[in-house]
Amino acid sequence: MKMQQNPLPHSLTLFDRLRASATSADPRFWSPRPAVAPAALATNSILGAHVQELTGRSVLLATDDQLPTALALLELDGLARRLILCPPGVAPEHLPPIVADAEVDAIVCDRASAELARLGVDQHVICTSGLRPRERSACRPHQTEWVLLTSGTTGAPKAVLHTLASLTAAIRPRNGAEPPVVWATFYDIRRYGGLQIFLRAVLGGASLVLSDSRESIGQFLARLAAHGATHITGTPSHWRRVLWSPDAASIAPRYARMSGEVADQAIIDGLRAVYPHAKIEHAFASTEAGVGFEVDDEREGFPASFVGAHRNGVDIRIEAGSLHLRSPGNAIRYLGEDVAPIVGADGFVDTGDVVVMRAARCYFVGRVGGIINVGGSKVHPEEVEAVINRHRDVRMSLVRPKRNPITGSVVVADVVLADALAGEGVEARKLEVKQEILQLCRDSLTRYKVPVAISFVPNLTIAESGKLARHHA
Repeated sequence: MKMQQNPLPHSLTLFDRLRASATSADPRFWSPRPAVAPAALATNSILGAHVQELTGRSVLLATDDQLPTALALLELDGLARRLILCPPGVAPEHLPPIVADAEVDAIVCDRASAELARLGVDQHVICTSGLRPRERSACRPHQTEWVLLTSGTTGAPKAVLHTLASLTAAIRPRNGAEPPVVWATFYDIRRYGGLQIFLRAVLGGASLVLSDSRESIGQFLARLAAHGATHITGTPSHWRRVLWSPDAASIAPRYARMSGEVADQAIIDGLRAVYPHAKIEHAFASTEAGVGFEVDDEREGFPASFVGAHRNGVDIRIEAGSLHLRSPGNAIRYLGEDVAPIVGADGFVDTGDVVVMRAARCYFVGRVGGIINVGGSKVHPEEVEAVINRHRDVRMSLVRPKRNPITGSVVVADVVLADALAGEGVEARKLEVKQEILQLCRDSLTRYKVPVAISFVPNLTIAESGKLARHHA
């Protein structure tokens, strides 16, 4: 049964909030394709006459490129009953249940697709990022629901229901006295982290540089430099790739932000070394819990004083070692039948992120579902990786289990070394590095957490979400 919607005042739609935040800077959305001024949607459209046909529908946004999705979000909020953001990388077999759970009755895409055609949805609208004159002003009668998909790294993605109010709960009005801002993100805006930056740009009257999965890191950095990106966000894995790049110094951000993974001290210090004038932050956020908090003291973890406090509308507690958050940014619920509630009876969301407290600091050590069991003892891979990543010759590491007939599993590590150790004639130094890494681990970790083997690998896989791919989780 389709849900009924209450009328929403026109002034609260995303596009009208864009117009209210308009500045003389005339913001742009930049992708590898031509730039688009979002304010031009006041009199133009990417959907043309199809706008009226999509009113009141549950619309799956399944474009290849991010720019058409960005423009469609502005155009359809307040018109569509529900908007479902489909990020790249969703397996074809996972699409039919998403379509069913979200009651999709229209699809917006930027090319004809046999895969989408097989979903059995009658209404397909093919659009591009090119604007054409709007035929008439659209009435916006709906409080549109926004649906995001979880990364699905351990199975089928879940459909998470938000409202525009919950998605923008952590976004504060921008100080008009600040210098102009050009946002950029390594995230895809169809995922929670990227959508937050899209919304910050729109509501702050700022320009936004969109990433493109077909670009190399060097090509994207070149575009960031060309458009003068000032505020850049991504996962720690994204930023590690930046720091490895010979083009890392081509950008000069005023603000560099990390979220989505544990930000260890090595990546924080690495960013400070390359971008000495930037404000460096790491933040905790998730699709279900929303934005929890930001940490700007350039230290891994977060102050213990955050726990039990009410900060920026967010309540934080640690229960059974897991971080719990309660805020206006919490998602409403999962879509579908027989799914557990997101929010508990007390209003808190269990994030599933494991936190330990040492002295006056809390540290993230991993995910509840990512534990390696070594003879009954628990090992969080991220805790071991944080130690390995401290070594000056390590770019990145992945800790994983290996089957063992006695303990069930043991800890092993795959390590990417700096370029200087990638060639021939450095085998002796590699052996030294391996011993140095093991000594770091022995000095910092309980014995069962120390890797029994270290393998040097040329690279590690980064998932579509921007996170290190953990196939064993």
